[in-house]
Amino acid sequence: MTQVLAINGSPRREKGNTAAILNPLVEGMADSECTVETIYPDRYEIRPCDCGSMRCWYRSPGKCYIRDGMDDLYPKVSAAEILVLAAPVYIPLPGAFQNVLNRLCPLMVPELEMRDGRTRAHLRDGVATKMLVGIVTTGWWERGNGDVVSLIFEELAANLGVQLGAILVRPHIGAMWSNGSLTAGGADVVAAARQAGIELATDGSVSPETTAAFERPLVTEREYLEASRGWLG
Repeated sequence: MTQVLAINGSPRREKGNTAAILNPLVEGMADSECTVETIYPDRYEIRPCDCGSMRCWYRSPGKCYIRDGMDDLYPKVSAAEILVLAAPVYIPLPGAFQNVLNRLCPLMVPELEMRDGRTRAHLRDGVATKMLVGIVTTGWWERGNGDVVSLIFEELAANLGVQLGAILVRPHIGAMWSNGSLTAGGADVVAAARQAGIELATDGSVSPETTAAFERPLVTEREYLEASRGWLG
């Protein structure tokens, strides 16, 4: 069975909007014969990368000198064939989640090469990851508010030398609910998230139709601006 590790970067963990669409996506993967684990970075007390001299590449290859919660996460990441990264847009990312991304450096080999005009590394032997999937949630109306986080995920996949399965962006995510309950449009997004998980597990990608259903506008720009105070928080 394919091993999947989902990292939910929302500080609100299981109660956040990010979980509301990440969970059905990984459920779709689990129903397609994947073994899935979801973790929350701020439960691991992970320090920022601060050595500045790439010790994990040159002085102690593959080993970070910091002893903290990443000691528990490195084996999980290394065993995952599919890595699902999900995060809300902050400025640009929640702090604990950003620390995890920066601390993935020991898993890469400093055997640099040019790919499509960019200097890239690749994963060490023994790291099973073959695919990265990005889920971006944003409270802003426009999909473009997720562009910076999307680019971070795209660059990470390229630097790791793995397939980018999909980047899915859910704009104005608060519009999925009304008075604490899913709207009809919100339920459609949840269904699209689950379908995306099935497609990723079976095809290694997400169809344009499913992507469009996941990302489609739920309200007009005017409606968003009038109602946004109740959604952002």
